[in-house]
Amino acid sequence: MIEDKERWNIRYKEKPFRDYVEPIIEKYIDLANKGRALDIACGQGRNTHFIAEKGFEVDAVDLSDYALSCVRDEPNIHKIEADLDEYNLEKNKYDLVVNMNYLNRRFYHQIKEALKPDGLVIFETFIIAHGDFDNPQNPEYLLRKNELLHTFISLDIIYYEEHDDINLRGEKTRVASLVAQKRSC
Repeated sequence: MIEDKERWNIRYKEKPFRDYVEPIIEKYIDLANKGRALDIACGQGRNTHFIAEKGFEVDAVDLSDYALSCVRDEPNIHKIEADLDEYNLEKNKYDLVVNMNYLNRRFYHQIKEALKPDGLVIFETFIIAHGDFDNPQNPEYLLRKNELLHTFISLDIIYYEEHDDINLRGEKTRVASLVAQKRSC
């Protein structure tokens, strides 16, 4: 964990990430009930800040203490420094769960369980791509084709797409995007 933390601290300091909100969050956030939100691997808070401004109380979780120091100190933002390989989500806690540019398959089931009835998940990350793409090289951090869709198929799928995109550093990538809602039954 210390090694990962140091690596991410250096990465955030040396290679600034873009600071605008992910378009998928802007487009779909209003479908979520106002209440508690979770931003998994929140980084420097670009999405966290937007979610909080929309009226949510946000748990912003990241391994990097440097990145978390860039997240604004506000009463409705709760910064949580945690190793995401060990962190567990509380059941039935969140009206909104956001997971951007991060993949930890052990969270799949936990995200579904962490959602309250009618809770919304917005999930977007890299998929395996061949050719001239700058996705992470480790397959552990890459989705397979339709993996995200199949993982969350028990929820009501509002939007799903696999498409070419530009990553946080301006490089060509391939991503999967999903918006789904937990049934209230």
